[in-house]
Amino acid sequence: MATHVTGASDTKKLSAKSTRAGANRRFEHLFFSGMALVIAAVVFYGFSRTYYLAGLFHAPPLPNLLIHIHGAVFTTWILLLITQTSLVSGGRVDVHRRLGIAGFLLACAMVILGVMAATNELARGFPPTMDPKTFYALPMLDMVQFATLVFFAFRARRHPAVHKRLILIATIGLTDAAFARWPIFRGHLNEAFLAMYVLLAALVAYDLWSTRRIQRATLWAGALVIFVHQVALPIGRTVAWHAFATWAQPLGRIFS
Repeated sequence: MATHVTGASDTKKLSAKSTRAGANRRFEHLFFSGMALVIAAVVFYGFSRTYYLAGLFHAPPLPNLLIHIHGAVFTTWILLLITQTSLVSGGRVDVHRRLGIAGFLLACAMVILGVMAATNELARGFPPTMDPKTFYALPMLDMVQFATLVFFAFRARRHPAVHKRLILIATIGLTDAAFARWPIFRGHLNEAFLAMYVLLAALVAYDLWSTRRIQRATLWAGALVIFVHQVALPIGRTVAWHAFATWAQPLGRIFS
């Protein structure tokens, strides 16, 4: 009788544990899918007046084909992020993995196009509100940061918890351009950075809630994003960076 009671108790414990694990997985899918949608909303709102809904706002046309391609490829990355998180939520991990190879190639294209677009903007004197040579450091270091995180995410593709965090943080690190175009942040880069850090804080809060600790990937990747955005403009003001930007500036005209 004692053995029977003990066995029943163990079965109930295993059932309760399985139920909690299933609930945690559902919330995890909901969180990462939700974050992908939030990022998409941030990007859409930031670029709505100049890109997505440019006709409604009578915005000037984009300066050249390179910027069109740049915008299309970066938009594809956001849509792929939504698709990939949805596939995992729907249990289609097999399709998710096959698309992952295409995603890695897309990320490589994004880095190349990001460098080209930033150099083209430098040649065109963008942005008009600050020294273009100083600002040039921000998108260039963004590409270094993004490439680094995507590389480690690809290496960790067999470790889902690490992989999904690195991809999410790599994408969050690019939202500075979108936040900076929000009307309330226009001309205030530091405030735009803080808005981006709120997205990182959401991931930290999720880690603490779900695992009672900040995951190592969240910690080092989030720290990298913050570090890059805090040092980009100070680096951009240095004599060495201005010398590099002066050298790179004529190259931007090639992409016009």
